[in-house]
Amino acid sequence: MTSAFKEKYVNEVQPALISKFNYTSPMQAPKIEKIVLNMGVGDAVTNSNNLDEAVSELKLISGQQPIITKAKKSIAGFRLREGMSIGTKVTLRGDRMYDFLYKLINVALPRVRDFHGVSQRSFDGRGNYTLGIKEQLIFPEINYDDVNRVRGLDVVIVTTANTDEEAAELLAQFGFPFAK
Repeated sequence: MTSAFKEKYVNEVQPALISKFNYTSPMQAPKIEKIVLNMGVGDAVTNSNNLDEAVSELKLISGQQPIITKAKKSIAGFRLREGMSIGTKVTLRGDRMYDFLYKLINVALPRVRDFHGVSQRSFDGRGNYTLGIKEQLIFPEINYDDVNRVRGLDVVIVTTANTDEEAAELLAQFGFPFAK
């Protein structure tokens, strides 16, 4: 079973991008390579149960087992030593990636309070888009009663686009809710 968003890319988004940017080959059209979800759990330094909860929540959101990220260097001010577990992340590709994108655009983002669209300035100059989500409760899989603390997460959408303009057009074609 292929994802509806994948078919939308092949049938609608790719031809629209080819005509807008005058590509000579369909392979030049930018596509979404992967989506990385990252949840930093700084309070895992004092209480390691927080990290386990973050891992299980990220697993519910992504449908895939996350990995635990470790501190690269020691920072005394944060009582942090090198090698301590301080976060969790998961990389989505293929159908799971398209399913997550669909869920993010059509289900999760509309549930954000006072939502006016996402910023167009969050591109990194190389065609990748980063979106910070303040609370994990906007995802339908997360049961409000099971959550003991509100955590944010970062969503990084990695594209094959060479410029921010191409990446913005790619995401807009998918129906990404950019602020006007």
